[in-house]
Amino acid sequence: MPSTVLAIETSCDETAVAIAQGRTILASIVTSQIITHQRYGGVVPEVASREHVSAVGEAIAQALDAANIGWAEIDAVAATCAPGLVGALMVGLTAAKTLAMVHGKPFLGIHHLEGHIYASYIDKPSLAPPFLCLLVSGGHTSFIQVRGASDYVILGKTRDDAAGEAFDKVARLLGLGYPGGPVIDKVAQSGNPKAFPLPEGKISLPEGGFHPYDASFSGLKTAVLRLIEKLKPAGDLPVADIAASFQATVVRALVKRAIACAQDHHLTTIVVGGGVAANSRLREQLQIAAAANGLTVIFPPMKYCTDNAAMIACAAVAQFEAGRRSPLTLSAQSKLALTEISQLYTDTNHRAKAESI
Repeated sequence: MPSTVLAIETSCDETAVAIAQGRTILASIVTSQIITHQRYGGVVPEVASREHVSAVGEAIAQALDAANIGWAEIDAVAATCAPGLVGALMVGLTAAKTLAMVHGKPFLGIHHLEGHIYASYIDKPSLAPPFLCLLVSGGHTSFIQVRGASDYVILGKTRDDAAGEAFDKVARLLGLGYPGGPVIDKVAQSGNPKAFPLPEGKISLPEGGFHPYDASFSGLKTAVLRLIEKLKPAGDLPVADIAASFQATVVRALVKRAIACAQDHHLTTIVVGGGVAANSRLREQLQIAAAANGLTVIFPPMKYCTDNAAMIACAAVAQFEAGRRSPLTLSAQSKLALTEISQLYTDTNHRAKAESI
């Protein structure tokens, strides 16, 4: 029988608790703080931590009730430990460690990005490496070769702003509010994606040419700012056209690099994870490009694109069944490379392999 794990996710502004039995999600509770942070135009770390403290106990109770399960049936407790807002992470970590100690269960610290990779496993139980993961979120944009369980190679990444971060910043420039990803996606539906040519953000190499996989979105954000400054004196801004042009440029950069990564490394499947995986244009354009090149694309269900504990629980089941455990002394970390996952576990006989190029 598959293992059953209760997992907690509090890395940013969602308080989430889920219970997974193997790759089957028995319960998934998500309490969002979006409305709280909208008045500030973004996530305020101290406010996020306080909100997590208020919500985590009730979320745990709701998950247990929804799964109709008792502690005798739970094999382990897990929590996201990195990367993220340290204060926010500490809330989930402390809750998970306390539950593990009180109920005598093993504890696992889970890397947030590995959770996003495992989000697609929930809907596709037959999914197995090797494959390429395009991980696009508010804090990260990476092209990851998944060679095996916790065996990752970072093929490419953003050198500055993550794609989701760029969406938030451009939405702010356009006066569209927070979070930027969903609102730009919505506004862009009525805009012309070819209205304004914008720079893709290529990374120059010392020996000449451009990096085939790395990207930059900071320059794109600056180009949008300059475009707004140029157009404003003429009257009303063509917000929909600017949003559509910006979105199309980001998606084009992501799709081109994802296809190149997959082809160059002989990977036939592209798995997409992270909040930007919910973007309608990315879903459309990547599917079209993949089909044209004989590749398969897998997107997680929409509810598992943004932060949730179901993906953390799924990753935790895999780690638990591989024999890995985390010490109760494990601390929250604001930054931890996906290729350094082995630091989270004490079982040296089953340490995660990792390599970065």
